[in-house]
Amino acid sequence: MLLLLLCGGMQPVFAQSNDSAQSKYDQYKVFNPVFYPQSSNEFREVSGAPGPKYWQNRADYKLNVTLDTAQHRVSGTTIITYTNNSPDALPFLWLQLDQNIYREDSRGTATSPVGSSRNGVKDFTDGDEIKGVYVIKNGKEEKVDYIVSDTRMQIRLKDSLRASGSKLELKIDYAFKVPEYGTDRMGRQLTKNGWIYEIAQWYPRMEVYDDITGWNVIPYMGNAEFYLEYGNFDFTITAPSDMIVAGSGELLNPNEVLTPAIISRLAAAGKSDKTMFIKDSTEVLNSKLHPAKAQLTWHFFCKNARDVAWAASKAFMWDAARINLPGGKTALAQSVYPVEAAGWDGYGRSTEYTKYSIELYSDKWFSYTYPIATNVGGTVSGMEYPGIVFCSSTSKKEELWDVVNHEFGHNWFPMVVGSNERKYGWMDEGFNTFINDVDTKDFNHGEYYHKTNEERAANGLFPTTENTIMTLPDVTTEDMSGSVIYDKPALALRVLREEVLGEDRFDYAFQTYIKRWAFKHPTPWDFFHTMDNAAGEDLGWYWNEWFFHSWKLDQAIKSIDYTNNDPTQGALIIIDNLEGMALPVTIAIKEENGKSATIKLPAEIWQRGGEWTLPYKSTSKIVSAVIDPDHMLPDIDESNNSYSGLMVADDVTAKEVIKKYISAIGGEDKLKAIKTLTDTATAEVQGIGVVSVETYNAPVSVTQSLIIPGFNNMVFTQNAVNGDSVSVSEKGQPVQLPAPDKNILKEKVKLFPELEYFKNGYTIELEKRVQVVNNQLAYLVKITTPTGVKVKNYYDIKTGFKLRRQIDAPDNGAVDLGDYQALPNGIMIPYSISSQAFGQPLDFKVKSARVE
Repeated sequence: MLLLLLCGGMQPVFAQSNDSAQSKYDQYKVFNPVFYPQSSNEFREVSGAPGPKYWQNRADYKLNVTLDTAQHRVSGTTIITYTNNSPDALPFLWLQLDQNIYREDSRGTATSPVGSSRNGVKDFTDGDEIKGVYVIKNGKEEKVDYIVSDTRMQIRLKDSLRASGSKLELKIDYAFKVPEYGTDRMGRQLTKNGWIYEIAQWYPRMEVYDDITGWNVIPYMGNAEFYLEYGNFDFTITAPSDMIVAGSGELLNPNEVLTPAIISRLAAAGKSDKTMFIKDSTEVLNSKLHPAKAQLTWHFFCKNARDVAWAASKAFMWDAARINLPGGKTALAQSVYPVEAAGWDGYGRSTEYTKYSIELYSDKWFSYTYPIATNVGGTVSGMEYPGIVFCSSTSKKEELWDVVNHEFGHNWFPMVVGSNERKYGWMDEGFNTFINDVDTKDFNHGEYYHKTNEERAANGLFPTTENTIMTLPDVTTEDMSGSVIYDKPALALRVLREEVLGEDRFDYAFQTYIKRWAFKHPTPWDFFHTMDNAAGEDLGWYWNEWFFHSWKLDQAIKSIDYTNNDPTQGALIIIDNLEGMALPVTIAIKEENGKSATIKLPAEIWQRGGEWTLPYKSTSKIVSAVIDPDHMLPDIDESNNSYSGLMVADDVTAKEVIKKYISAIGGEDKLKAIKTLTDTATAEVQGIGVVSVETYNAPVSVTQSLIIPGFNNMVFTQNAVNGDSVSVSEKGQPVQLPAPDKNILKEKVKLFPELEYFKNGYTIELEKRVQVVNNQLAYLVKITTPTGVKVKNYYDIKTGFKLRRQIDAPDNGAVDLGDYQALPNGIMIPYSISSQAFGQPLDFKVKSARVE
């Protein structure tokens, strides 16, 4: 039987039992009448819309660079036309020099965590090598006074740039070496057919001057992303002629850099809903498919964008298809990737994923704004830029869909809605993760859609830390950034849409927010106010609890009492709110006579305190009452979400329940006869496959391994118990466990622990009230082992099978068991095992089992 053991260094998170929990709820903190600051001005309206005198500055770029593949260098010139639309004169300007993060003396280097860090600095360069900085006046270049401070440059003007539309031209000559690993946002990858260059943060660019803080000058340190002005980009890339260059926006000179054959294929792909090859695997190194010159200059133009990026390689395969947009408009989806990434499981479907993700987003929220959407397969695991994204060339199947869908979703947040990512990462990552989920549900009839059990995911999203959604990205602890910036805000929107407002009201309000702030710079308050006003709901309490606090949710059924002790006269169901959050309540009720009902209560029931009495017109005994039966809410303790009005019969004992279980799975003799049992099970965590392998050797030897095939079959954790000997390792490194945790692990690895429950030193107790586990009625047997480990086992009243096991200890808890199947020797084991780790639900399915 699979007994997934996630302990020690893996830091699993499980729901805890809460038999006598005291409520932490305070309605006065949640429903705070002065949550919103009293602020309104002519720039931003209290309704959440831009004000009548809203302004933002503008930066237009003309960029000309050359890629030196021998030295891995980019060098060239940027000319910036900066427009000051603010009411303020600007005596100095601030620019971003993002490449300086790769200097050994940068703040990003100093603040990169020791060990593996996705956005940490791993390769050192000299950063942006500034050759000259000039102001262009009347066609003449004048050197200007400037300083460089980490990833920022200040230009000190002789004469202030006047307010209300004045313009200034800057020219900067510069160069930089392309790092091999560029904080997973850019870099280069060597393939069998040559280097793939993914180039981003590649030119000096303007910091944002806004009506909130003036200049936004938080340095680039790796984790927090970008805040950029909008403008037009006219840029050229000069590179060896055997390279394909893909960039943001439209290629203006195809006749100069592409052969007639390639141009013809692109034209055909632009009319096809099916992916067509522009350059297949046999043509990657075909010199006849590029003009016969030493170098080519590729000229791109990207209109009304906040950034541009590009990629270049002679190793690229290339395919494309048409994107169908609202109003009969079209765009082109294309993918460039190495031959190693080809195939139906890999990048053979990349363009399909690109096409459909953009079509779905365009139909639902706001039409795609660029002529081309390019996915580049290379070294970057996943990063977004206007009209072009970088995704790992090793991604396959669902993992590839997830990353392509996610990165192209960013073309809405923050490419269209230009929020301040450096401060509010959740306004792009969280919003994007939300629309990703909506998209995935629709794509190809839900090919990759998996409904999340939010109760099982809750403890990962709501840990015992002070990281809130409003925490700065660079302040958020690295282990929590995925939850705080991505998953938790996405869940906040999903719950708001599905449980509070309903889809129609939410979608209208969310679309209103996008339209209002397209190509502008909203703040969190602009978003909150827009949603309130467009949806017609004062949601101050909701934003307060989700975004500004680390409160949790724990709804519980406390009791069921019948009027005059007669179920036919009605019942009073008392529910408790035990943690800090307030959310609506859904209760599914089943009666003994077959009657059922679903009751929905608004969050406002918690305005008067943490307990609510629900009068219910019962006509017979209530068999079960279950809060949140569809697991839509992040309730941290699922054990108190269900309640039965039935009591266990007086003649049923704990010993009989355990004996029935042993008999149901094959009988004591067959269980004791097992010498070896090995099983393999698989699961997925956010599209990444994991494999669990467990081997049991009688009498007391168990080895368990959790393997991640997509990471070169890395053994993430391994647990081994042999009698009193216990060892745990994570990624090959030993993990020390204290004695109590060793006792817990030894208890968890026992193949059939029920065979020992009648021995001296064990105590077993039958709970007198019937329990409800996943809509099944169950007996609860509480066990205390000789070493003091406390276990709760739930057994199906009808079949006798064990439905759930929960160990009462920190970081341990519920494991749900189901789909019992017979092995050749006649014993029955569960082929479905649901638990939780890494803050994510883990639903394992046994693929093979061998018994001797």
